[in-house]
Amino acid sequence: MAPSRDLVRRASRSRLRRKKGAIERLYTAPPEGSVVVCLDEMGPESAKSFPGQRLVHPRPAPQAVASESPPDAAPAAPESDGTAGRRNAERAKQEIDYGRRGKGYIFGAFRPATGEALTHPYPSRSAANWADFLGRAEAWIPAEVERVYAVVDNLNAHRAVDVLLFALAFARWEFVFQPKYAAYLNLIEPWWKVLRSLALKGRRFETWEEVCRAVDEATAYWNKHCHPFLWGRRRRHRPRRRPGIAAVPGVSGLAG
Repeated sequence: MAPSRDLVRRASRSRLRRKKGAIERLYTAPPEGSVVVCLDEMGPESAKSFPGQRLVHPRPAPQAVASESPPDAAPAAPESDGTAGRRNAERAKQEIDYGRRGKGYIFGAFRPATGEALTHPYPSRSAANWADFLGRAEAWIPAEVERVYAVVDNLNAHRAVDVLLFALAFARWEFVFQPKYAAYLNLIEPWWKVLRSLALKGRRFETWEEVCRAVDEATAYWNKHCHPFLWGRRRRHRPRRRPGIAAVPGVSGLAG
């Protein structure tokens, strides 16, 4: 039998509540003179067509078709159901695109208190690329900040020797590793959806450089219109569903 620490999911996760509480306190009441930064990677992303919402061009009106027909052609008979001249919408469809035109990762740093973000593309999630991005994040955070709490996941590259050397060189950094199977504790996860909507949704990219340029433009746009991400904000109220078809016949208490 495998030891309990090697199981995918343990029945008892006593340390989860303690780690979660520490991250929540950083979000809600960070120490004075400190900054909380959420770090993660998005990807792999590739140069391809991303689904989105587009206007489906309607079919040309019968008058337009008649005007384009040869002069000696017979005129089209009017429709008897009164739909003459109407435009029938086409069926929405998308071209198959496997996107084998270059790929990579987008490294990101997100400050929930202000909503500011930093992104940079890399070809892989190696420890060297991660250490390079940490250097960019160090230059991005104001110098007057005394302490930086970085919320990260448990990827092997996040615990590499390069990261240890970075922490020794920049003593104000402290890495807070989130518990396993608890990605919701990293507030950069919902921001990735915003970035994908701004940069990738409904667009087609021919090269990886086009993807990088779109992400840079979307990040710059977001930083001009950013807003903070507050931990513990209540979700939009949803009305309680009343029992309908599934109600037991003859029992009036369930329908009230």
